[in-house]
Amino acid sequence: MTQLFDPSSPVSGEDPPAPSRARLTAWPLWATLAGVAGTIGTVVTDMRPPAETAAWRAGEDYTVTPADIATLEPVLGRVGHVVGLLAIVALLVFAAAWRTRVETHLPRSVAARVVSSGLLITAAALTLGYGWRGALSNYLGPEEGVYDTEGLFVYYMLTDFGAYLPWFGALVSLLAICWMAWRERTVSRVLGTFVGVVAVFLAGAVVVTGVPGLPGTLTPPTLALVGLWLAVGRSRVTRLEVVR
Repeated sequence: MTQLFDPSSPVSGEDPPAPSRARLTAWPLWATLAGVAGTIGTVVTDMRPPAETAAWRAGEDYTVTPADIATLEPVLGRVGHVVGLLAIVALLVFAAAWRTRVETHLPRSVAARVVSSGLLITAAALTLGYGWRGALSNYLGPEEGVYDTEGLFVYYMLTDFGAYLPWFGALVSLLAICWMAWRERTVSRVLGTFVGVVAVFLAGAVVVTGVPGLPGTLTPPTLALVGLWLAVGRSRVTRLEVVR
């Protein structure tokens, strides 16, 4: 007969005490891939006019106009689009693995379901964010001349925060992991504390500054760390197995 959890544990579905021998758990590494690819696709390949970048480094204000669109680097945007698609795939695979290996063994944990839901929201919205970047790169490159500068400026405005805004869903997932660490004790409390601090800091920064894209700056690398920590650490969620 299949037994999924010990009714005496703090949370239904919590696994037995951790073994002393550490081992690598491969499936959380999809989160690491998603975080690394998301950092590259969102921050590293962010398309900005050189004049705006130079003014920012000099501490000066700069107003971007349609004339600046011609100075954008389409190859950079293409790389961001392709790597961003990889991040979306990795997010979907990690969310599916989480639902299969964690949610099914923690039937009473709402937080476990919030984790996968937040990741799915991020993946869905990133499809648009990275898609707009790919479209702008295409119209600046192979299909140059299809739209005038004003039309391309519309695409540029969509890409301004397009790859940053969706990471709010993953930020909510980080808060859920923090809850699982401290309330349900199914995730390392050190990891839970770290991701909780990052998530609260980013959420507070959005409220204080009014900049909606801030979650896209630190959430992807934090997610990458979560995946690596779960893969090599001793959190209970990576050892939930069906006992026969």
